[in-house]
Amino acid sequence: MTHLLLNIDPAAVDWARAQFALTAIYHWLFVPLTLGLALIMGIMETCYYRTKDEFWKRTAIFWQKLFGINFAMGVATGIILEFQFGTNWSNYSWFVGDIFGAPLAVEGIVAFFMESTFVAVMFFGWKKVSRGFHLASTWLTGLGATFSAWWILVANSWMQYPVGCAFNADTMRNEMVSFAEVALSPFAVNKFCHTVTSAWIIGALFTVAVSCYYLLRRREQKLALKSIRVGSIVGMVGILLAMHTGDGSAYKVAQVQPMKLAAMEALYNGGESQGLTAIALVNPFSQPDYANEEAPALKIDIPYALSFLATRDINGFVPGVNDILNGGYKNADGTIEPSVDRKIVSGKKAIAALKDYRQLKSSLKGNQPTADEEARLTSLKEEIDNNMKYFGYGYVTDKASLVPSIPLCFYAFRVMVGLGTLFLLFFAVSLFLSFKADLAEAKFKWYHIVAIALVPLGYICSESGWLVAEFGRQPWAIQDMMPTWVGVSNVGSASVALTFFIFLALFTTLLAVEISILLKAIKKGPED
Repeated sequence: MTHLLLNIDPAAVDWARAQFALTAIYHWLFVPLTLGLALIMGIMETCYYRTKDEFWKRTAIFWQKLFGINFAMGVATGIILEFQFGTNWSNYSWFVGDIFGAPLAVEGIVAFFMESTFVAVMFFGWKKVSRGFHLASTWLTGLGATFSAWWILVANSWMQYPVGCAFNADTMRNEMVSFAEVALSPFAVNKFCHTVTSAWIIGALFTVAVSCYYLLRRREQKLALKSIRVGSIVGMVGILLAMHTGDGSAYKVAQVQPMKLAAMEALYNGGESQGLTAIALVNPFSQPDYANEEAPALKIDIPYALSFLATRDINGFVPGVNDILNGGYKNADGTIEPSVDRKIVSGKKAIAALKDYRQLKSSLKGNQPTADEEARLTSLKEEIDNNMKYFGYGYVTDKASLVPSIPLCFYAFRVMVGLGTLFLLFFAVSLFLSFKADLAEAKFKWYHIVAIALVPLGYICSESGWLVAEFGRQPWAIQDMMPTWVGVSNVGSASVALTFFIFLALFTTLLAVEISILLKAIKKGPED
């Protein structure tokens, strides 16, 4: 790690980040629909199991077919995403592979095999196994997909809030000391709940939209009306839970990633009794001059709301960008936050001590150290341990690089919240109409059109949430531990750029193929 300040190709870093972002964005187009439809098809088949009505069996098979199309495409992009840790981010993988690799290994060995096993029974076992076993297979397929998401999100959450690990100076690696602490991190639990419930919203929007397409075409009306009712219930439950877990996510971010929260709110100078920004004029095309601006222009906020969101106290202190850079404020645990300058000094001490430690160990060539050498090694290890908390800051040369894109975080957060509010209103109306009116009537054509139009907005909402989560923690690959430019592989930027465009063409083709197959399957409708 100590040599990684040298020979950094900025273009390689940018292309590696762009390639990973491209793969992640495309992959997330498939994942939420998989998780959402898993719940929908499970409910449909449960209705069949309870009623023995062949209508529900036909309906379940139809939604399972759409689930299968989307599931296959998601697997392809997910595999490529994980391989990039070895190809483009090998220094990152070396430094924390013992920790980061564990949840990914569990996901691959347990979750993926679980869903791939039971998905075969779900698709091909209708006439080969009992109704009860088939129902269990359907739910276990969905559970396997959700279980897979759990381990992926555990790995991602560890990057945002690294816990359960200790640095080993002899191996130059962070090593896991508590698997339970990593797997059951409060940050990971909340992130998982928020992500999965938001995926239910995508599945519900898709279900209602497909059903409305049939109502517009005057076909499959019973299937459409029943599916709208199920989709509306799932959507309403999903949006309410997503709002609750979103509040919890914001609270966790305030505790462990205050710079992300400050960027989301365009909060330059914090304080007590802070309001939650509703509207503000933030230039979307350039980073604001936060050092000299008090607040964005035309700012309208909800009094005390941000303080309550971040501290659970309407009078709580919320640090802004400048507060975090300058330090000196009291944290929730009573400690005084050091300035970024002090963190950089501490990080450089850790790097220098690690370098000296490695050189001294290398000079011994396996021989037993003398008493003085042993004392020197012990002293260096203490220096490393005392400053390891801010190890990543030792690679920072410009404090401005520690401030993420404020315009992107600010507007992406408001797109997510605004569209979430729209979905809450839509599902409330949809749920009411599905029980109180005949949505097959021509006068509800406006509802059918709105439902179909909301599907792409659901994906925009979901992707916006991930933009906030990932851009908000920049420049860290691992919060406070490793900046992105330290984690890249020693590969030429031209090679990464070439594969970027290959993946762009491949993923775009996969997406076009999936949409084409889905549309054909929807147009064909359920089979008799």
